[in-house]
Amino acid sequence: MLDETALNAFIRSALAEDIGNGDHSTLACIPPTAKGKALLKIKENGILAGMEVAEAIFKWLDMYAVFKPLKKDGDTMVAGEAAFEIEAAVHTLLMGERLVLNCMQRMSGIATLTRQYVDRLQGYHTRILDTRKTTPNFRMLEKEAVRIGGGVNHRMGLYDMVMLKDNHIDFAGGITAAVNKTVAYLAEKKLPLKIEVETRNLDDVREALAVGHVDRIMLDNFTPEQITAAMAIIDGKVETEASGGITLDTLQDYAKTGVDFISVGAIIHHAVSLDLSLKAIIP
Repeated sequence: MLDETALNAFIRSALAEDIGNGDHSTLACIPPTAKGKALLKIKENGILAGMEVAEAIFKWLDMYAVFKPLKKDGDTMVAGEAAFEIEAAVHTLLMGERLVLNCMQRMSGIATLTRQYVDRLQGYHTRILDTRKTTPNFRMLEKEAVRIGGGVNHRMGLYDMVMLKDNHIDFAGGITAAVNKTVAYLAEKKLPLKIEVETRNLDDVREALAVGHVDRIMLDNFTPEQITAAMAIIDGKVETEASGGITLDTLQDYAKTGVDFISVGAIIHHAVSLDLSLKAIIP
Protein backbone atom coordinates (compact mmCIF):
# COMPACT_ATOMS: atom_id res chain seq x y z
CA MET A 1 0.00 0.00 0.00
CA LEU A 2 2.97 2.35 0.51
CA ASP A 3 4.23 4.45 -2.38
CA GLU A 4 7.62 2.94 -3.24
CA THR A 5 9.16 6.21 -4.42
CA ALA A 6 8.07 8.09 -1.32
CA LEU A 7 9.19 5.26 0.96
CA ASN A 8 12.63 5.12 -0.64
CA ALA A 9 13.00 8.89 -0.29
CA PHE A 10 12.09 8.61 3.40
CA ILE A 11 14.58 5.78 3.97
CA ARG A 12 17.36 7.67 2.20
CA SER A 13 16.79 10.79 4.30
CA ALA A 14 16.38 8.95 7.60
CA LEU A 15 19.52 6.86 7.11
CA ALA A 16 21.51 9.93 6.13
CA GLU A 17 20.37 11.62 9.33
CA ASP A 18 21.45 8.64 11.43
CA ILE A 19 24.61 7.43 9.69
CA GLY A 20 26.12 10.73 8.62
CA ASN A 21 29.72 10.18 7.50
CA GLY A 22 29.73 6.62 8.81
CA ASP A 23 28.60 4.18 11.48
CA HIS A 24 31.93 4.30 13.26
CA SER A 25 30.85 1.92 16.04
CA THR A 26 30.32 -0.78 13.44
CA LEU A 27 33.22 0.17 11.18
CA ALA A 28 35.59 0.02 14.14
CA CYS A 29 34.95 -3.54 15.22
CA ILE A 30 33.09 -5.53 12.53
CA PRO A 31 34.77 -6.67 9.29
CA PRO A 32 32.85 -5.45 6.21
CA THR A 33 32.60 -9.02 4.90
CA ALA A 34 30.93 -10.40 8.04
CA LYS A 35 27.47 -11.94 7.56
CA GLY A 36 24.89 -12.43 10.26
CA LYS A 37 21.30 -13.02 11.29
CA ALA A 38 19.01 -11.17 13.67
CA LEU A 39 15.52 -11.62 15.10
CA LEU A 40 12.91 -8.95 15.73
CA LYS A 41 11.62 -9.71 19.22
CA ILE A 42 8.23 -8.51 20.49
CA LYS A 43 8.23 -7.24 24.07
CA GLU A 44 4.69 -5.82 24.39
CA ASN A 45 1.23 -6.96 23.37
CA GLY A 46 -0.51 -5.06 20.60
CA ILE A 47 -1.01 -4.85 16.84
CA LEU A 48 2.04 -5.32 14.64
CA ALA A 49 2.80 -2.68 12.01
CA GLY A 50 5.79 -1.75 9.86
CA MET A 51 6.89 -5.08 8.40
CA GLU A 52 6.91 -3.72 4.84
CA VAL A 53 8.95 -0.75 6.00
CA ALA A 54 11.47 -2.92 7.84
CA GLU A 55 12.08 -5.10 4.80
CA ALA A 56 12.50 -2.03 2.59
CA ILE A 57 15.06 -0.48 4.97
CA PHE A 58 17.25 -3.58 5.10
CA LYS A 59 17.04 -4.12 1.34
CA TRP A 60 17.88 -0.47 0.73
CA LEU A 61 21.13 -1.09 2.58
CA ASP A 62 21.72 -4.56 1.10
CA MET A 63 19.79 -5.74 -1.94
CA TYR A 64 20.79 -9.31 -1.09
CA ALA A 65 19.35 -9.22 2.42
CA VAL A 66 17.02 -12.15 3.13
CA PHE A 67 13.91 -11.04 5.05
CA LYS A 68 11.87 -13.89 6.57
CA PRO A 69 8.52 -12.67 7.99
CA LEU A 70 7.13 -14.65 10.89
CA LYS A 71 4.04 -12.45 11.27
CA LYS A 72 2.33 -9.87 9.07
CA ASP A 73 1.12 -6.30 9.46
CA GLY A 74 -2.16 -6.16 11.36
CA ASP A 75 -1.52 -9.35 13.30
CA THR A 76 -2.07 -9.43 17.03
CA MET A 77 1.34 -9.69 18.68
CA VAL A 78 2.17 -11.05 22.11
CA ALA A 79 5.27 -10.39 24.19
CA GLY A 80 7.80 -13.16 23.62
CA GLU A 81 6.93 -13.72 19.96
CA ALA A 82 9.18 -12.86 17.01
CA ALA A 83 8.09 -10.78 14.01
CA PHE A 84 10.82 -11.54 11.49
CA GLU A 85 14.29 -12.93 10.90
CA ILE A 86 16.77 -11.01 8.78
CA GLU A 87 19.99 -12.33 7.21
CA ALA A 88 22.43 -9.85 5.70
CA ALA A 89 25.83 -8.24 6.07
CA VAL A 90 26.36 -7.41 9.74
CA HIS A 91 27.00 -3.80 8.73
CA THR A 92 23.51 -3.75 7.21
CA LEU A 93 21.92 -5.20 10.33
CA LEU A 94 23.58 -2.67 12.63
CA MET A 95 23.07 0.39 10.43
CA GLY A 96 19.42 -0.42 9.82
CA GLU A 97 18.54 -1.56 13.33
CA ARG A 98 17.54 1.74 14.92
CA LEU A 99 15.55 3.06 11.95
CA VAL A 100 13.65 -0.22 11.70
CA LEU A 101 12.87 -0.19 15.41
CA ASN A 102 11.89 3.49 15.48
CA CYS A 103 9.47 2.98 12.59
CA MET A 104 7.97 -0.30 13.78
CA GLN A 105 7.61 0.75 17.42
CA ARG A 106 5.84 3.97 16.45
CA MET A 107 3.66 2.34 13.81
CA SER A 108 2.70 -0.55 16.09
CA GLY A 109 1.67 1.88 18.82
CA ILE A 110 -0.58 3.76 16.37
CA ALA A 111 -2.06 0.56 14.93
CA THR A 112 -2.76 -0.72 18.44
CA LEU A 113 -4.56 2.43 19.56
CA THR A 114 -6.47 2.65 16.29
CA ARG A 115 -7.66 -0.95 16.71
CA GLN A 116 -9.06 -0.05 20.14
CA TYR A 117 -11.22 2.65 18.52
CA VAL A 118 -12.21 0.40 15.63
CA ASP A 119 -13.22 -2.40 18.00
CA ARG A 120 -15.51 -0.01 19.89
CA LEU A 121 -17.35 0.66 16.62
CA GLN A 122 -18.18 -2.98 15.88
CA GLY A 123 -21.85 -3.14 14.87
CA TYR A 124 -22.07 0.55 13.99
CA HIS A 125 -22.09 2.20 10.56
CA THR A 126 -19.49 4.77 11.64
CA ARG A 127 -15.80 4.50 10.68
CA ILE A 128 -12.68 6.05 12.24
CA LEU A 129 -10.70 8.68 10.32
CA ASP A 130 -7.22 9.98 11.01
CA THR A 131 -6.22 13.66 10.61
CA ARG A 132 -3.25 15.80 9.53
CA LYS A 133 -2.08 15.99 13.15
CA THR A 134 0.99 13.95 12.34
CA THR A 135 4.77 14.05 12.77
CA PRO A 136 6.43 16.07 9.96
CA ASN A 137 8.00 13.80 7.33
CA PHE A 138 6.57 10.69 9.04
CA ARG A 139 2.93 11.14 8.00
CA MET A 140 2.96 8.44 5.34
CA LEU A 141 3.98 5.78 7.84
CA GLU A 142 1.68 7.07 10.59
CA LYS A 143 -1.30 6.97 8.26
CA GLU A 144 -0.27 3.51 7.03
CA ALA A 145 -0.30 2.39 10.67
CA VAL A 146 -3.85 3.74 11.03
CA ARG A 147 -4.89 1.73 7.98
CA ILE A 148 -3.21 -1.39 9.38
CA GLY A 149 -5.11 -0.86 12.64
CA GLY A 150 -8.41 -0.81 10.76
CA GLY A 151 -8.96 2.94 10.48
CA VAL A 152 -9.62 4.97 7.33
CA ASN A 153 -7.18 7.53 6.00
CA HIS A 154 -8.49 11.07 5.57
CA ARG A 155 -6.68 13.24 3.02
CA MET A 156 -2.92 12.83 2.98
CA GLY A 157 -2.29 16.56 2.84
CA LEU A 158 -3.52 19.89 1.57
CA TYR A 159 -3.31 18.73 -2.04
CA ASP A 160 -5.71 15.77 -2.35
CA MET A 161 -8.97 17.14 -0.92
CA VAL A 162 -10.48 20.54 -0.22
CA MET A 163 -11.35 21.04 3.42
CA LEU A 164 -12.85 24.42 4.22
CA LYS A 165 -12.27 24.84 7.93
CA ASP A 166 -13.34 27.66 10.21
CA ASN A 167 -10.42 29.94 9.31
CA HIS A 168 -10.92 29.44 5.56
CA ILE A 169 -14.60 30.25 5.98
CA ASP A 170 -14.00 33.32 8.14
CA PHE A 171 -11.28 34.72 5.85
CA ALA A 172 -13.35 34.01 2.72
CA GLY A 173 -16.47 35.73 4.06
CA GLY A 174 -18.66 32.79 5.03
CA ILE A 175 -19.54 29.27 3.91
CA THR A 176 -21.37 30.29 0.73
CA ALA A 177 -18.55 32.54 -0.46
CA ALA A 178 -15.88 29.98 0.42
CA VAL A 179 -17.65 27.15 -1.43
CA ASN A 180 -18.48 29.22 -4.52
CA LYS A 181 -14.90 30.45 -4.80
CA THR A 182 -13.64 26.90 -4.37
CA VAL A 183 -15.94 25.51 -7.07
CA ALA A 184 -14.74 28.18 -9.51
CA TYR A 185 -11.09 27.51 -8.62
CA LEU A 186 -11.40 23.75 -9.07
CA ALA A 187 -13.12 24.23 -12.44
CA GLU A 188 -10.42 26.62 -13.61
CA LYS A 189 -7.59 24.32 -12.50
CA LYS A 190 -9.42 21.18 -13.68
CA LEU A 191 -8.96 19.55 -10.27
CA PRO A 192 -11.39 16.69 -9.45
CA LEU A 193 -11.18 17.18 -5.70
CA LYS A 194 -13.93 16.56 -3.18
CA ILE A 195 -15.05 19.42 -0.95
CA GLU A 196 -15.58 19.12 2.79
CA VAL A 197 -16.96 21.99 4.86
CA GLU A 198 -16.60 22.44 8.60
CA THR A 199 -19.75 23.58 10.38
CA ARG A 200 -20.05 24.99 13.89
CA ASN A 201 -23.82 25.00 14.38
CA LEU A 202 -27.05 23.91 12.73
CA ASP A 203 -27.37 27.14 10.74
CA ASP A 204 -23.98 26.38 9.21
CA VAL A 205 -25.23 22.91 8.29
CA ARG A 206 -28.24 24.39 6.52
CA GLU A 207 -26.04 26.87 4.64
CA ALA A 208 -23.58 24.16 3.55
CA LEU A 209 -26.47 22.12 2.15
CA ALA A 210 -28.05 25.11 0.46
CA VAL A 211 -24.95 26.23 -1.40
CA GLY A 212 -24.46 22.76 -2.90
CA HIS A 213 -21.27 21.22 -4.32
CA VAL A 214 -20.33 19.93 -0.85
CA ASP A 215 -19.37 16.26 -0.59
CA ARG A 216 -18.97 16.02 3.18
CA ILE A 217 -20.05 18.12 6.14
CA MET A 218 -17.90 18.14 9.24
CA LEU A 219 -19.81 18.59 12.47
CA ASP A 220 -17.15 20.17 14.66
CA ASN A 221 -17.47 20.09 18.45
CA PHE A 222 -21.14 19.06 18.24
CA THR A 223 -22.67 17.06 21.07
CA PRO A 224 -24.25 13.73 20.14
CA GLU A 225 -27.67 15.39 20.50
CA GLN A 226 -26.66 18.18 18.13
CA ILE A 227 -25.32 15.65 15.64
CA THR A 228 -28.63 13.80 15.73
CA ALA A 229 -30.38 17.06 14.84
CA ALA A 230 -27.84 17.76 12.08
CA MET A 231 -28.28 14.27 10.64
CA ALA A 232 -32.02 14.89 10.36
CA ILE A 233 -31.34 18.08 8.39
CA ILE A 234 -28.72 16.46 6.15
CA ASP A 235 -30.92 13.41 5.56
CA GLY A 236 -28.27 11.42 3.69
CA LYS A 237 -27.63 14.10 1.05
CA VAL A 238 -23.88 14.23 1.79
CA GLU A 239 -21.33 12.35 3.87
CA THR A 240 -21.00 13.38 7.50
CA GLU A 241 -18.04 13.57 9.87
CA ALA A 242 -18.00 14.24 13.60
CA SER A 243 -14.87 15.83 15.03
CA GLY A 244 -13.56 17.48 18.16
CA GLY A 245 -12.49 15.89 21.44
CA ILE A 246 -14.14 12.52 20.86
CA THR A 247 -12.57 9.82 23.06
CA LEU A 248 -12.82 6.07 23.52
CA ASP A 249 -15.30 6.71 26.33
CA THR A 250 -17.62 8.87 24.20
CA LEU A 251 -17.07 7.14 20.85
CA GLN A 252 -20.18 4.97 20.91
CA ASP A 253 -22.42 7.89 21.90
CA TYR A 254 -21.40 9.57 18.65
CA ALA A 255 -21.63 6.38 16.60
CA LYS A 256 -25.26 5.92 17.72
CA THR A 257 -26.14 9.07 15.76
CA GLY A 258 -25.39 7.27 12.48
CA VAL A 259 -22.65 9.71 11.44
CA ASP A 260 -20.51 8.30 8.62
CA PHE A 261 -17.09 9.13 10.06
CA ILE A 262 -15.50 10.18 13.32
CA SER A 263 -12.09 11.84 12.98
CA VAL A 264 -9.72 11.39 15.91
CA GLY A 265 -6.30 13.00 15.89
CA ALA A 266 -5.43 11.16 19.10
CA ILE A 267 -5.04 7.80 17.34
CA ILE A 268 -1.75 9.22 16.05
CA HIS A 269 -0.60 11.96 18.40
CA HIS A 270 -1.57 10.15 21.61
CA ALA A 271 -0.28 6.74 20.57
CA VAL A 272 2.57 5.29 22.66
CA SER A 273 5.33 3.36 20.90
CA LEU A 274 5.48 -0.36 21.68
CA ASP A 275 8.67 -2.09 22.79
CA LEU A 276 10.48 -4.16 20.15
CA SER A 277 14.12 -5.19 19.89
CA LEU A 278 16.44 -6.59 17.24
CA LYS A 279 18.78 -9.26 18.60
CA ALA A 280 21.70 -10.99 16.94
CA ILE A 281 21.34 -14.73 16.35
CA ILE A 282 24.62 -16.30 17.38
CA PRO A 283 25.13 -19.94 16.29
